[in-house]
Amino acid sequence: MNLTYDERLSDSPYVERIWRTQSANSINFTSLAFSNWFIVFWKQHGKANIAIHGPETRAIVAPIPEYADFLGIVFKHGTFMPHFPIGNLVNSEIALPEASSQKFWLNSSAWQFPDYENIDTFLSRLARNGLLMREPFVDAAFRGQLSDLSSRSIQRRVLRTTGLTYNTIRQIDRARRAAILLQEGTSILDTVFQTGYSDQSHLTRSFKHLIGQTPSQIADISKRDQLSFLFKTTETLMNYDACT
Repeated sequence: MNLTYDERLSDSPYVERIWRTQSANSINFTSLAFSNWFIVFWKQHGKANIAIHGPETRAIVAPIPEYADFLGIVFKHGTFMPHFPIGNLVNSEIALPEASSQKFWLNSSAWQFPDYENIDTFLSRLARNGLLMREPFVDAAFRGQLSDLSSRSIQRRVLRTTGLTYNTIRQIDRARRAAILLQEGTSILDTVFQTGYSDQSHLTRSFKHLIGQTPSQIADISKRDQLSFLFKTTETLMNYDACT
């Protein structure tokens, strides 16, 4: 079974992408390295669940619950929840308790589960209550607008706000961008050139760690395992070609 995702952008300044999907039979899938943190809501057999996932610095194989409906919110770099330090969430997740079939507990209050259409309203309420904040410094760093600061100072502040170093974010986003190009039919050699890898071996080493499959597996749909959601982030579009 291949998961098919619906996705949309958001008017919220905190959000990179919103997505939803459904599962049938339980299967394993490859969860790719991901430099953004995100929240997933899912309902299975009438029970509602919510988990906050931190950035992931490596690809892992994970199970997909069967017969479940999923709704995901991917947050922009620099967005954070003060009650959940981002550094503690890297390669980890936190499950939030259910308050009822329609609500969950967050910061000692019961919150209504959002749906695909009203997520922006849900996020606005979080922000008004001080549960969701944004550090504009990160946008400026990715746009190269901080020439007055030292590289060490930029790295330190990006790490504090995103949980990852500046270079780690760029390496992960470059690998994801390369995977998208291969899925779109770009040749391996052209992908190497377009994304700034030194050669095909460099691309393959990166993929084994960050994507969990080889470039040839990603390029050949008959060999490709089920992958987690792939899309082009704002930072990827701006900076993947400048990775080192």
